Amino acid sequence: MERTIFTKDHDLFRSSVRDFVATEIAPFHPEWASDGVVPLSIWKKAGAQGYLCMAAPEEYGGAGVSDFRYDAILGEELTRQNCTGPGFGVHGTIVAPYILNYGTADQMRRWVPGMVTGDTILAVGMTESTSGSDLGSLRTTAVDDGDAYIVNGHKAFVSNGTLADVMIVSCITNPEHKQWGLSLLAIELPADGVTISRPLKKIGWHAQDTVEVFLDDVRVPKANLIGQPGQGLYLMGRELDQERMIIAVNAIAAARAALTWTVAYCKDREAFGKPIGSLQNSRFRLAEMETELTIGQVFIDRCIADWTARCLSS
Repeated sequence: MERTIFTKDHDLFRSSVRDFVATEIAPFHPEWASDGVVPLSIWKKAGAQGYLCMAAPEEYGGAGVSDFRYDAILGEELTRQNCTGPGFGVHGTIVAPYILNYGTADQMRRWVPGMVTGDTILAVGMTESTSGSDLGSLRTTAVDDGDAYIVNGHKAFVSNGTLADVMIVSCITNPEHKQWGLSLLAIELPADGVTISRPLKKIGWHAQDTVEVFLDDVRVPKANLIGQPGQGLYLMGRELDQERMIIAVNAIAAARAALTWTVAYCKDREAFGKPIGSLQNSRFRLAEMETELTIGQVFIDRCIADWTARCLSS
C-alpha cells in the first residue's frame, strides 16, 4: 500500500539517507558490531550531511525543521539495512529535545552547534538496575552544594554511553517528594567521578555502545540543570512520547525488513523440487504477514502525521 504522508522533499531526503547508509555504514557495520561501538568519524560524516538534530535552530547550525517525518525516515533507513549501531535517533530524536526545548541560552550556545555537527554526542541516563518505568524508585541523588550538585548513583542501559560528550541524567534533588523532586542534569564527559563500563553484551544491536554508568560524587554545575529543580518528571512526560513514537516507527521498519528478507529466502530455498515460497502454506503465511504489517504501517503513519502536526504547531 502506498504511503501518503511524505512529500517530494521527504522522498529526496530518504534517497540521500539510503545512499549514505549503503555506502558509509552498511559495509563496515559487521566490524563495528565486533568492536561494540561505531567510530566517531561516522557521526561527523552524518553531521556534515545534515542528518543530526535537524530541529536545531539555524543560528546554531541546524536546519530549524521540526518535522518528525525526517526523524522517522532516518530511523527507517538505518533499520532497513539492519544498521543498529549508530545512535543517531537517541542523540537527535530522544535526547536533543530536552536541550532544544528547555535549555538555557548558555546551554544552547555550548552544546547545540556540536550536536548538529556530530562533535557533541548525546546520551541519556534514566533507567537504573532497580527502576525503569517506576521513576519513584530512582536512587540516583543530586545534593545541593552551592553552585553545583553532587551526584551519586548508577545508570543502566545507556545508549551512546562510550562516545557521549553530554549525558542527561535523572536524579532526585528533593528526596522528600521523590517523583516531584526529580530533576534533570546534563553531565559533560569525561568528568571526575564518572565511570563508564565496557559496552554490554546484548542479544542484538552489537554495534551500539550500550553501557552502565557509575556516578561517585560527581560535581555538576547548576548551570547544567535542564529546566527547573523538581521539573524532571514533567519534562520527561512531555518528551517521552516522541521516544515512544520513534521506537514504534523503527519496530515497523524492522518488521518490514524482516519480511523482505524472508520473501527473498523463500524464493531461493527449495524443497520438494521447487522454491518453498511457491508452496501453498508458505504463500498463505506470507500473505498474512503482509496484511498484518500493512495494518501496522497505516496506523503508525497516522501517528506520524498527527505527531508531526503537533510539533509544527507548537
